[in-house]
Amino acid sequence: MNKLLMAGLCASILSTSPALAGENHKDGETCNCDTAHHALRADSHAPIGIMGDHMHDAGEFMFSYRFMRMDMEGNRQGTNSVSPETIVTTVTNPFAPPPTLRVVPTQMTTNMHMFGSMYAPTDNVTLMGMVNYIDRDMTHITFQGMAGTTRLGNFKTEAKGFGDVKLSSLIKLYEDKKHHLHLNASLSLPTGSIKKTDTVLTPMNTRVNLRLPYAMQLGSGTYDLLPGITYNGYSNKIGWGAQYNSVLRLGHNSQDYNFGDKHTLSAWGSYSFSPIVSASLRVTGETESKIDGRDTQIAAPVQTANPNNYGGKRVSTSLGLNTVVPSGALKGHRFSAEVTLPIYQNLNGTQLERDKAIIFGWSKSF
Repeated sequence: MNKLLMAGLCASILSTSPALAGENHKDGETCNCDTAHHALRADSHAPIGIMGDHMHDAGEFMFSYRFMRMDMEGNRQGTNSVSPETIVTTVTNPFAPPPTLRVVPTQMTTNMHMFGSMYAPTDNVTLMGMVNYIDRDMTHITFQGMAGTTRLGNFKTEAKGFGDVKLSSLIKLYEDKKHHLHLNASLSLPTGSIKKTDTVLTPMNTRVNLRLPYAMQLGSGTYDLLPGITYNGYSNKIGWGAQYNSVLRLGHNSQDYNFGDKHTLSAWGSYSFSPIVSASLRVTGETESKIDGRDTQIAAPVQTANPNNYGGKRVSTSLGLNTVVPSGALKGHRFSAEVTLPIYQNLNGTQLERDKAIIFGWSKSF
């Protein structure tokens, strides 16, 4: 918990020190909301896939909704694709009977509904909260018996429910007419289930109910610290920005494991075709460690039950579109979309590889 206490102390000092945040903006100067310099400007928000990208004026509220779908298909060892037959004849899971894998995942889909709210008690601090509803399913092939490559059949598992709640404080560090820099100080609360179960097809052609592997659970089970920093810049029709954020696990969960720490760096540029429509290009790199510890109830002969088959390095690119309604009954409502495709994946052990992700969003400030 020392990480959490130190982050809280830093956040408290920064949020109460206007000198560190720069002077408050005046009318006509830079503001990342829809009330001053960037009034009804589409690119005053980052691409929709970036969270905690902008701040608000004192007293402002914002409500948002995002829908994200992420698809995974095919398996990879390091940077190389591998077939299910290769996996069941060469890969083992030391935590499962039998140790030779007999079940291989082939596809996974995650649909996530994200509900967010923001409130600015001062010009230098914006508070944010987010809750997620998650629906995951994974398709598998079961191979017959204790060895060999005879396919017995397919089955699908599903887990749905609310995930972990995230609470954030965005703290202004610097701002002028073209540039904005703020600290992201967030905490993830372990409200998502880590004990979801479903029915699986075994190699002996029976159906049993088992605890689902780590990838199918809805939360981390741990309190997670999410520190980061965000920069935005604007000049005429061009916008740009970058964000670093991380996920630091604060100990093991109730099932005696924790997901690996994660570090993500994104950089983007945008072009405004008009004040109300902008397009963006984003590149993201991330690294994630393996799972530390293990849940003894997760022990099926499938790669997703092995904690060593998690984490790795990934690079992706995203194309986005931001719009804001300039007048009428929907004045100030924002609608955004972004499509993300992988360009590099170097994964730990044997894992499903990412395919594509699509995210749509709406927001409105008051």
